[in-house]
Amino acid sequence: MQLVMKNMAGEQVGEIEMSDAVFGAPVNRSLMHQALMRQLANARLGTHKTKTRSEVRGGGRKPWRQKGTGRARQGSTSAPNFVGGGTVFGPTPRKYTKRMPQKMRRAALRSALSVKATDDQIVVLDQLAMDQPKTKAMIKTLDNLGLSGQSVLVLLPERDMAVERSISNLPNAKTLDSGYLNVHDLLGYDVVVMPQAAVERIHAWLG
Repeated sequence: MQLVMKNMAGEQVGEIEMSDAVFGAPVNRSLMHQALMRQLANARLGTHKTKTRSEVRGGGRKPWRQKGTGRARQGSTSAPNFVGGGTVFGPTPRKYTKRMPQKMRRAALRSALSVKATDDQIVVLDQLAMDQPKTKAMIKTLDNLGLSGQSVLVLLPERDMAVERSISNLPNAKTLDSGYLNVHDLLGYDVVVMPQAAVERIHAWLG
């Protein structure tokens, strides 16, 4: 698969060969869904907790005598039917972790990348570098690439503080190390922008 390669000014500077095994793989939507659900589940803390009647404060004595008051018999104010009483069958701390074989996770990533490539939602740059953090310069670069008004995921081959800080103030853009590529971010943004070095790293990882 051949894709146009541009520079930061939006000019075409050549073409790049994209591996069909990564960017032209068969799309398995059920596998992508499974990978997405796993990622969302693993992000949950599972720290939810309510108190049972044995954990709430009070309830040590009988609120009123058994007979003669005209009211229903009660044994403790910690019972669930009292305000401030315990909760019945409330949530308790638990793990939501889901497991998924590495081969399946990588196949889901190939499917997501193939969907983006098929829909022309991948922009490849010869390089993405800045001397210092400058949000205005990054906005101009995205405008040059015709991406204004779209949500953009920028994949970096390695940490680059100047680029990361330039994008951090943009509400519809995000940087991500290409080694941490995931289905949630790939499907959550309109366009994926990656320099040539990031493409080579993805080829070495998923190819």
